[in-house]
Amino acid sequence: MDILLIAGLWLDGSAWDDVVPELKALGHRPVPLTLPGQGDESTSATLADQVAAVLAAVDSAPGKPMVVGHSAAAGLAWLAADARPGKVAKVALIGGFPAADGHPYADFFEPENGVMPFPGWDPFEGPDSADLDETARRSFEAAAIPVPEGVTKAVVRLTDERRFDVPVALVCPEFSPAQAQQWISAGDVPELAKAKHVEFIDIDSGHWPMVTKPAELARLLASAATEA
Repeated sequence: MDILLIAGLWLDGSAWDDVVPELKALGHRPVPLTLPGQGDESTSATLADQVAAVLAAVDSAPGKPMVVGHSAAAGLAWLAADARPGKVAKVALIGGFPAADGHPYADFFEPENGVMPFPGWDPFEGPDSADLDETARRSFEAAAIPVPEGVTKAVVRLTDERRFDVPVALVCPEFSPAQAQQWISAGDVPELAKAKHVEFIDIDSGHWPMVTKPAELARLLASAATEA
């Protein structure tokens, strides 16, 4: 199966470099995506541009792909399910939840000169980054790409309720499946509360398992794709 891989904020397709060979060895076709504004010099890219890039990858897949969204890109994966409910076999969300219709995509930190730069590690101290050593942190900082304001502050628009029929695999890294279920039950994640098929997958890692647990993450994604 084609597995489209979308990394979260500040990351391009190279974030999946250690996951890709593992998925290939397990018999799948991983396709890491580099999004407009997060892999080129453009600071004018919009969320619509990024959605278009994801949909182009969905449309060019020979069959129904599984779309994987990490962190904020969980929203992009869900937008793909909304736009192509009959074409997306499954959505896998890693450490993130889709924003609801009418909410900002990823307005987490203040932009500077039209982009949202990586804010440093202070906001991520604790379970998010506990398994990242100093070398990994320095590599992340060096590779971090400021995200255009036209992406982070864009308002999410969801229009097709058939998205709720698309199966969802929620990979839980720095939080547990029980915590995720509690948040969904409490109404904090309305999109997943309405999804008809949600499975919860635990992985003992921080927020970036593609860096710290690539082989295990690949195995879990491969299993989710096989079930799809």
